[in-house]
Amino acid sequence: MIQQRQLGSQGLQVSAIGLGVMMMPDNEESVNTIQGALDLGITMFDTADLYGDYTLGQFGGNEKLLGRALRGRRDETIVATKFGVTHSQGPKGDPAYIKKSVDASLYSLGLDHIDLYYQHRPDPHTPIEETVGTLADLVQQGKIRYIGLSEAPADLIRRAHAVHPLSAVQTEYSLWSREVEDDVLPVLRELGIALVPYSPLGRGFLTGQIKTFEDLPADDYRRHYARFQGENFAKNVEIVSLIEQLAAQKGFTPAQLGLAWLLAQGERIVPIPGTKRLDRVRENLGALEIKLTAEDLAEIEQISPKGAAAGGRFGSF
Repeated sequence: MIQQRQLGSQGLQVSAIGLGVMMMPDNEESVNTIQGALDLGITMFDTADLYGDYTLGQFGGNEKLLGRALRGRRDETIVATKFGVTHSQGPKGDPAYIKKSVDASLYSLGLDHIDLYYQHRPDPHTPIEETVGTLADLVQQGKIRYIGLSEAPADLIRRAHAVHPLSAVQTEYSLWSREVEDDVLPVLRELGIALVPYSPLGRGFLTGQIKTFEDLPADDYRRHYARFQGENFAKNVEIVSLIEQLAAQKGFTPAQLGLAWLLAQGERIVPIPGTKRLDRVRENLGALEIKLTAEDLAEIEQISPKGAAAGGRFGSF
């Protein structure tokens, strides 16, 4: 069994690295990757009702892929999914919407309960107390086991946790994106809530595989993100080059170094790198064998301190 970590203080235990399935196309390679990850010891799989094959303009369907891939192995898995992002109405978290969403996700996943259910984005029109109160009811009904929030600010996390204990908060966190360290991470540590970082490899930048803008396929969504454009791209590639050099000196890949750094930030941090390829899953799990020293962490900090990445997290700015 690979290293395990606790999500929250309510008893949820998962593999120290999970698998994000957001960008997986609905095909047999994806099924094989998910099943192979499970064979390698990964137990936590992350999706959302919104996810689909975005390159084909498909929104939704990712839950069905995950459900099909995990069929017959339910007792080995922790399934996390999300509700609350709509295209036409913005974020939603009202009781009627949640009740409809959870039933739809249970049907798509082919499950009788969801292990970890996140609100994907806060709803500015519904008090968080009302949203979490509804989720607490779903826990009592047995439809979900644990509750999480995604991309929520610190004050909202406190208010939500006061209604029902949260097990996890999901947000972007990596050597590339360290904004969570300012307000959110201290609150999570105080309250005993786990952090589940998505894009823990800087949306692929920290793998070292992206050297030029042309390395991104023509239909790749990252072409529209600020960190992958113009002068920002050039500055960021320079930082990645230094990370690559340090990783090579230590005998690691840059992806392994980035994940090991995340794991060293706290015992209740469980990154969920996404990949379509099983060999990348194996590579990522190699980070669990890395023990960074204080000197290693100081060197990494010098190369990529908070705020080092050029450009904002989203959009062309």
